[in-house]
Amino acid sequence: MSGKNTNWYVITGGPGAGKTTTVNLLKARGYKTTIEHARHYLDTQLINGKTVEEVRKHQKEFQLGVLDMQIEQERSMSPDDIIFLDRAIPDALAYYRFLNIPEDEELVNVVSNASYKKVFILDCLPIVQDYARKEDEAAQKKIHELLIDVYSSLHFPIVHVPVLPPEQRVEFILKNL
Repeated sequence: MSGKNTNWYVITGGPGAGKTTTVNLLKARGYKTTIEHARHYLDTQLINGKTVEEVRKHQKEFQLGVLDMQIEQERSMSPDDIIFLDRAIPDALAYYRFLNIPEDEELVNVVSNASYKKVFILDCLPIVQDYARKEDEAAQKKIHELLIDVYSSLHFPIVHVPVLPPEQRVEFILKNL
């Protein structure tokens, strides 16, 4: 995560774009993958007795917790390994902007030092809310646009992945490595 070249591929897109499904299919094919930290962070808070509403009420704390998990994970990964990431550090910047949380120097530094071989931005699917995903269609589209803006500003190669059946999305990604 020191700004050096990596063999890491980011799978990102707005909420409900099919990122985790895609990453899980890549894992089933034997690729190294990462987990999606927002849901993981929320789950750890629920285990510790907080409600979803309590966690979501403190958005900056929530975003910092997710970002810290992402930073820790990326620091522990070998840049030589081919890894598919279910979101990555720059996603935090898009969420900060969506939530109007002021960007601090640490966030800007960690985002500018991140390095990925390629970023796959999945086109959005119809949003399905659950205990962790509360965004509506307007929020989904805005977050998706912010993700495109953030990753485009970082000059990583970007591939837009169209809406396809899950296995065909995986094939599309693998053909575009």
